[in-house]
Amino acid sequence: MADYNDEYLTISKPSEGLFKDRGSKFLAFAFPVSSEEEIKVIQEQLRNKYHDARHHCFAYMLGPEKKVYRANDDGEPSSTAGKPILGQIRSFNLTNILIVVIRYFGGTKLGVGGLINAYKTAAEEALNNAKIIKKTLHDIYELKFDYPQMNEIMRIMKEENIEQIDQHFELTCSITLALRKAEVDKILSKFDRVEKLKIEFVETR
Repeated sequence: MADYNDEYLTISKPSEGLFKDRGSKFLAFAFPVSSEEEIKVIQEQLRNKYHDARHHCFAYMLGPEKKVYRANDDGEPSSTAGKPILGQIRSFNLTNILIVVIRYFGGTKLGVGGLINAYKTAAEEALNNAKIIKKTLHDIYELKFDYPQMNEIMRIMKEENIEQIDQHFELTCSITLALRKAEVDKILSKFDRVEKLKIEFVETR
């Protein structure tokens, strides 16, 4: 394994949590996500479904390095909602996740401490109800080559136990592979020795 960390924790499917305090209801929804576009779609759906709620506070974290994240209080006093939600994402060590906590106001103000506790606990409930899974990051590459190179390429794939996603064998052959991020350099250097082989990076997922 290289020193690059290509494993991360996320949740397997959406989950929910609920916290009540002095008449206010806090509905928490956690979603596995992979992009900010996906997050916007989910938020739009929740706003439509719970359009009568006063606050839709959220936090998300994206990417195995956890460099892309955001917390939003949606009208609650500063740092009483988004930050406690993000804090739960961090304490569970998760990424590629969105948590939205929707508040129905019950008529009694909870104060700063009460709000922080409510948003934190609602987010925690959603995560306690979720199944946490470990995922591995892969780089997808397409290999293009002529038929005579086939045996050599297949040998490397077998040696390195590489996951094959797609293949087309015609006059020019192509194979699409998923390479574990931490092992990409080592594996590509082996493929580099194959003559007339074109390697194209497709995406990371």
